[in-house]
Amino acid sequence: MFQTRVGTIAANGFREVIRDRILYFIGFFALLMVLALRIFPEISVGAGDKILLDLSLGAIGLLGAVVAIFVGTGLINKEIEKRTVLVLIPKPITRAELMIGKHLGLSAVLAVLVAVMGIIGFGLLSWSGISYPLGAIALSLVYLMIELSLLVAVALLFGVFTSSILATLLSFGVYLMGHFSRDLLDLGNISDNQNIKVLTETLYLILPDLSRLNFRNEAVYGLLPNATELLSNAVYGIVYTILLLAVATLIFSRRQF
Repeated sequence: MFQTRVGTIAANGFREVIRDRILYFIGFFALLMVLALRIFPEISVGAGDKILLDLSLGAIGLLGAVVAIFVGTGLINKEIEKRTVLVLIPKPITRAELMIGKHLGLSAVLAVLVAVMGIIGFGLLSWSGISYPLGAIALSLVYLMIELSLLVAVALLFGVFTSSILATLLSFGVYLMGHFSRDLLDLGNISDNQNIKVLTETLYLILPDLSRLNFRNEAVYGLLPNATELLSNAVYGIVYTILLLAVATLIFSRRQF
């Protein structure tokens, strides 16, 4: 029954988000790629192929993050603000099931979004005669999905106890700092101020290290870490996502409606 209820919530969430103008992102990405294919080869002879590959992966990652954060913060928050949560909670649905179902539904949407944009982007590159390491690119997109799934959990966490605007700002802050958390740690290590060093180390431990899931630069050149590191980073992203969902569920379960 648990799987059935969670599956139903996820399926409903998937259909709701797909209808919510998500397809416009695909159209925007396709237009961006067509323009890039016309512009970059003419202004960067020799390096144009790598720039286009990097642009493709970067655009997919950024658009995916925008959807994960903007939609994710409203998944539960919208139910609370519209008071529809009062209709859902009395039914035989636990708050954990609602949280997991919403997360899986949006994650499925992002998987479709990433897959379609990947097919369009690299299909256009192939049509233009640009070669690329397909295996490395595909693997980097898989890890991008783990990153986006983690971002959805972050957005859900902030969405259960703050307003949509504040939750969006906080989620973007985590996204940005998560990609620069290692640089933040290095900054603290070279600082002579012990307080700054302690602060940066604490932030590094608390914030997700999203750079562990970002292999886009390496994939452009067909370079990826060894299997052990890949497995370790994947487990890190999945475990971190589960912990965020557990905390979000705990906060949500303590709210009174």
